[in-house]
Amino acid sequence: MYDFGHHFTQELGSHFGPDTDSWPATAERVTPFLAIVVDALGVDEGLRWFEAARKAHLRVTEVERNRSYNFSFAHYLDTASGAHENVTLPVLAGFEALKAAYAAALHANSTDVDVYFEYAAQTCSRLGAARRDRVQQLKQGRTRRAAAR
Repeated sequence: MYDFGHHFTQELGSHFGPDTDSWPATAERVTPFLAIVVDALGVDEGLRWFEAARKAHLRVTEVERNRSYNFSFAHYLDTASGAHENVTLPVLAGFEALKAAYAAALHANSTDVDVYFEYAAQTCSRLGAARRDRVQQLKQGRTRRAAAR
């Protein structure tokens, strides 16, 4: 399995610096919710969902800036992720966890919530690439062992 929280914290360190005492207080609150998304959906779907969350957040800020009607982050996330098309327990868990992460991140104005979604997506991308590389290595090892017999 993946240790998303550990790898995500490393990504945040590249943005906020190594001294976690200087990080926004929301980082500690947001991380477990983002980890739930990956635990529920996996790294590939997690990546897709974090990108959908970025789009939803962008939509919210756009409508607020234009002072038009805001249907809410949850609505825009549902639309961007396609969550309504196949509601399963993992999808529901990921959806609710992203809503909670969003609410926690907005609690303090010290960091744009997009930073969390961006670095979560980067973490998933790296974890997914590492997993694919490992699977490829295992396949190559099996092929070599089979050829050696």
